[in-house]
Amino acid sequence: MCFYIQDLSGIPPLFDRLILMVIDGLPAEFVLGKDGQPPRKDLMDAMPYTQSLLSSGMAIGYHAKAAPPTVTMPRLKAMVSGAIGGFLDVAFNFNTQALLDDNLLGQFLRIGWKMVMLGDETWLKLFPGLFVRHDGVSSFFVKDTVQVDQNVTRHLGNELSRDDWNLLVLHYLGLDHVGHIGGRSSSLMGPKLLEMDEVVKMIHLSTIQAHDHDQGRTLLVVVSDHGMTESGNHGGSSYEETDSLALFIGLKNQVSHYLSPTHNSVLQVDIAPTLALLYGVPIPKNNVGVVISGTFDSSTDDQQLRALELNSWQLYRLVEAQLSGLSCGDFACRGFFGDLASGSGECSGSIEETLCCLFMNAANLHNSWKYKKEKGSESRDDYRSTIAAYHEFLKTASEWLSRRVTDKPVSLHASGVVAMAVSCLIFLGLITCISREVYTGEKQHLSNSSNSKMTWCLEEGFILGVVLILVMSMGSSSMIEEEQYIWNFVICTLYLLLLRKAVQSPSGRSGSALLLKAQNRRSDVQVCAILLLLISARILRGWHQGGVNWTHLPDISKWLEQGGSNTIRLVQLTSGLLMMSLGLFALFLFVSKTKLVQVVGFFFLISGFLVLWHIMEYQDNALVSSNYRATLLAQIIYATLGIGTVGTVIALPWLMPIQISSACSKHKTNSSTSVSFDIQYKFPLVELRDSSYLIGLVYMLCWCLLQLLLQQPINSMPIFLLLMQILTNMLYCSYNRPQNKEWLEVALLYYMGMAGHFALGNSNTLATIDVAGAFIGLSSHSTLLSGILMFIITYASPMLVLLSMVMYISVKDTSYLATSQNVDLGHFMKMMLAFPCLVPLGLNSILLTAYTIVLLLMRNHLFVWSVFSPKYLYVCATTVCIYIGVFVVAATEIYTYMVLAFRRKLQVSIGNGVL
Repeated sequence: MCFYIQDLSGIPPLFDRLILMVIDGLPAEFVLGKDGQPPRKDLMDAMPYTQSLLSSGMAIGYHAKAAPPTVTMPRLKAMVSGAIGGFLDVAFNFNTQALLDDNLLGQFLRIGWKMVMLGDETWLKLFPGLFVRHDGVSSFFVKDTVQVDQNVTRHLGNELSRDDWNLLVLHYLGLDHVGHIGGRSSSLMGPKLLEMDEVVKMIHLSTIQAHDHDQGRTLLVVVSDHGMTESGNHGGSSYEETDSLALFIGLKNQVSHYLSPTHNSVLQVDIAPTLALLYGVPIPKNNVGVVISGTFDSSTDDQQLRALELNSWQLYRLVEAQLSGLSCGDFACRGFFGDLASGSGECSGSIEETLCCLFMNAANLHNSWKYKKEKGSESRDDYRSTIAAYHEFLKTASEWLSRRVTDKPVSLHASGVVAMAVSCLIFLGLITCISREVYTGEKQHLSNSSNSKMTWCLEEGFILGVVLILVMSMGSSSMIEEEQYIWNFVICTLYLLLLRKAVQSPSGRSGSALLLKAQNRRSDVQVCAILLLLISARILRGWHQGGVNWTHLPDISKWLEQGGSNTIRLVQLTSGLLMMSLGLFALFLFVSKTKLVQVVGFFFLISGFLVLWHIMEYQDNALVSSNYRATLLAQIIYATLGIGTVGTVIALPWLMPIQISSACSKHKTNSSTSVSFDIQYKFPLVELRDSSYLIGLVYMLCWCLLQLLLQQPINSMPIFLLLMQILTNMLYCSYNRPQNKEWLEVALLYYMGMAGHFALGNSNTLATIDVAGAFIGLSSHSTLLSGILMFIITYASPMLVLLSMVMYISVKDTSYLATSQNVDLGHFMKMMLAFPCLVPLGLNSILLTAYTIVLLLMRNHLFVWSVFSPKYLYVCATTVCIYIGVFVVAATEIYTYMVLAFRRKLQVSIGNGVL
């Protein structure tokens, strides 16, 4: 094609050297202000030298909008390649791979540049072997806000005095870490901004103002990869997170551009073509950005139009590769070399026709301007029309190419959906088959009861209706952003339905007075339990104003934070003491008052007091998070909780006293049945229930203590409320009759876990992930350990509910199994584990399959990157959480049963030998 033979010269390099200074997490409004207004006075005072450069016209600044996900690695790739990556870059951000796409650094290497990098080691992973000198630091150890920047600045003076490099990359991480620890309003933010201002001053005075020496002209570009929310997090698509900075220092500019809110808004991908043209290298071939025209204000009209022309050619080639039906190539060649035509008229029709029309319009206007210039008859109106035509094409092509990033082979997606649908049907089929078998046995067991009918009830219909509600809501971006409202509605409605059922009076039913008294007592307990669940659910609902659109509204957490750190610490200590009291109360309700229970209680008390000690000593001030003693104490807590939990699970089945049940006694006195003695050692029901109760309680209490250590201090009370909700729910389930369907109770627990997930302040945006808590107890960065802790913090509530399934198995009435004639290991495991394991897997499988279909349908949606893609990451992570939790429950119950069955069989064998 004729474009490829065009000479790419015409714009001489304006600079010889480039210093790219990345201030990680710096919102542009800290430097340029917002909505046409300058920054706050305290922010301007924190960066006086930078503000003086802007006001004097020696620097030009832009709000460079970053595309989601707003995490470091994909944003660096966007700045150096001009391409928008996939949303899976969020996962790859923790394990960065080499960048193979065409990029600026590769172009600089081809022309013989020498490059130096100081700072975030992500650059070394993206460009291995490219830098002649480097000193990288980990970007994930957020507790470090000092050394991580001093390690960069200590080399700076030496590097600025040397002339053996052309590109110097400085990536400062401290400001981002300050945000993660204390948010935008952290007391460390001002000093950190002043530190960055001093670096800018050092570079400007030593290089840019001295550009007439042998080292040549130097351009300093200060950028940020993303912004941050008020809490200091990032990853989502809110204005605060996408508001990144692009500051060019060394360009000749006469206007303070932060006073012009329309002129200074660009895209982050626009940095790549701008730097490429400023330094005379080809624009990266996958770039979708548009050259920032304001950076060429000092260039001639010819050079400015040439920059737009080169950018248009590059985008046109990219469009041509995407649209096989694009047919304006020949016309484009004739436009450049044939008869000149005036580009005019409106462009409409298909995307191919529109893009071709816009491109030809700009090209013809440019050729007309050049022709008139040769004749000496060009005018400023012709020049402005050409500029406008180029910008119209560049804007349209850039937006269309940015959306095309989501296009993937539909056949590959469809095969994945089919596989998920098959697994979903398998789970649902298993649940249906086991339901028939279980409830057939229950009916036989309850055949003598007057209330043995297994009728379909309102709450069961609602449980199934919730699945339909969730699936339908997935197609709405607003419902995904505010998903917490769905779960709050679901859980409260279910509680009200159960309350309605519980308050139905048993009077008038046939039966003895003793039976009616027991029914009344059961009903009273259930009513009290549900009222407690409703109260706690309402408190959890008001604790965090979650979601995306309404986070600014008041809530309980904001009200407590206004009271200061002492108020929050008091809430933490109160929550810890209440949690310990509730745990001990549940523990000593254990039917077997053995020394084993006392040992478990002592272990729980020790762990609880260690956590309270950590709260009193080290969680009052975020600045001590890197304290060695705080780290050591946190590691001791990890070890205590881990060893205690694992030790309890392993040792308890071996230490649990084996009891002689009534079946064995009847066998000794009157061996009228042939299976009772066999059941005695094949079905150790009493010991299994006791063991499951104790192990399940240890799981939950240790998990809550761990969350008390890791979660944000304001979340301590919600953790206690979640524990209280689960134990109350266990009380309700234990007073239910066997004919109340078990899958309904398991589904209720699953829904409770999801409601609690949002009650802890989580949402479907990555910005609510607590990064700072993932480094508590870590003395150095570990991607694996910090990732595990981050997962533990994020999925605190769903995992707590899954771990509670171990206790749930122990509180359900399964006495009908003891009379079964087919009791064996497989039958027992199926009856006991079927619903606690299969129901969460089945529900999650439905939601995963449905959302995969939604994402496939929404792949070209305007909010695919900002809403649908992060939600899908959460859905996948929730799937991992469900499978881990189900595995723990199943492994625990199988191990416990096998040990108890072995001990019972061994005891019976010894008893037979004695007899």
